[in-house]
Amino acid sequence: MLLSYLVPVVLLILLLAASIRILPEYKRGVVFFLGRFQAVKGPGLLIIIPGIQKMEVVDLRVITMDVPEQDVISQDNVTVKVNAVLYFRVVDPEKAIIQVENFVNATSQLAQTTLRSVLGKHDLDEMLSERDKLNDDIQEIIDSSAEGWGIKVANVEIKHVDLDESMIRAIARQAEAERERRAKVIHAEGELQASQKLVEAANVMSENSAALQLRYLQTMSDMSNKNASTIVVPLPMDIMEAFRQMKASPAARARTGGATPDDAS
Repeated sequence: MLLSYLVPVVLLILLLAASIRILPEYKRGVVFFLGRFQAVKGPGLLIIIPGIQKMEVVDLRVITMDVPEQDVISQDNVTVKVNAVLYFRVVDPEKAIIQVENFVNATSQLAQTTLRSVLGKHDLDEMLSERDKLNDDIQEIIDSSAEGWGIKVANVEIKHVDLDESMIRAIARQAEAERERRAKVIHAEGELQASQKLVEAANVMSENSAALQLRYLQTMSDMSNKNASTIVVPLPMDIMEAFRQMKASPAARARTGGATPDDAS
């Protein structure tokens, strides 16, 4: 007699234990009633009727996903291996369960194909120097495609762009050539500036004899401070000017046909 009462009680307890569900704050339950969508419930205490109702639990926290390494051929025909990390979360549990079979796997496949497609439209230099722009482009494409699955892509980051040894050596040679080119340009600009300053100094000294004489004395002073065996005897600037006039006189007579004032008289 007691056994006849005990069996229903045990079954009722087991039924209640199977019916009671507790969901934390970061999870939601998508409930189906006889196979049809009923509601999104949670968090807290839920009662699900076994055999009639079924619940799929969805985590609303941000999911960090490693995008596997992909072989990418850049626009300039360079083969590289690229991997990335994807941050996304579910914002609509109903769509995440009903619209796609496995939203985590679907998002992973979408990220891989988008990574290859976007990077294949850019040169190697852009992959290495414009990662922020590429990250934004990849994120925008994945986000717009996964929006119908109730998924929001928070961020995409390219982690590594691996090159083969031959390409690394080629990039190193290119960088070295660029450094040499910059060094030559800087040296040429310095020579140009120095020549311009020398021309300006020569013009100043030609217009002012005192400046020329000061420069002459400065040069003599510099030579006297050095340990040299050469003996330099300075000449006054007036004598140097007289020598220049004597040298110019035969040239002036040649231009006038060799005539002198005595010949004209």
